Amino acid sequence: MSLLPHPATEEIQLAEVLRALADPVRLEIVDRLSREGELTCTGLGSEVGLHKSTMSHHYRILRESGLTLTRQEGRRKFIRLRREDLEKRFPGLLESVLDALERTGPQG
Repeated sequence: MSLLPHPATEEIQLAEVLRALADPVRLEIVDRLSREGELTCTGLGSEVGLHKSTMSHHYRILRESGLTLTRQEGRRKFIRLRREDLEKRFPGLLESVLDALERTGPQG
C-alpha cells in the first residue's frame, strides 16, 4: 500500500479546501464519500459519467486541497475523506458543508 502525496494536517489551507468544494462534481464526490466511506476511483467515477482523465483531475484537486486521502494497492486507488484531519484543522466545516448538501443538493 502506498499513499499519494497530500498535505499534512497543519498544511491544509482553508482557501484551497473552499476552492475544491466550489465545483459541483467535487461536491458530489465528497457527498458520496461521506455516505459510503472509502471507494475506488472506478466506483466513484462510474456514476458521475465524466471521462476518466476529468475524474482524475477532480481526485487530484480534492487530494491536494486536503479533503481526501488516496491510497494505492496495486493498480487500484482508494479514496476517503480526511474527516478527522479536517475537523482538527477547521472544526465544523465539513459537517456544515455536508448538512447543506443534504438540505439543498450539490447545485444548491
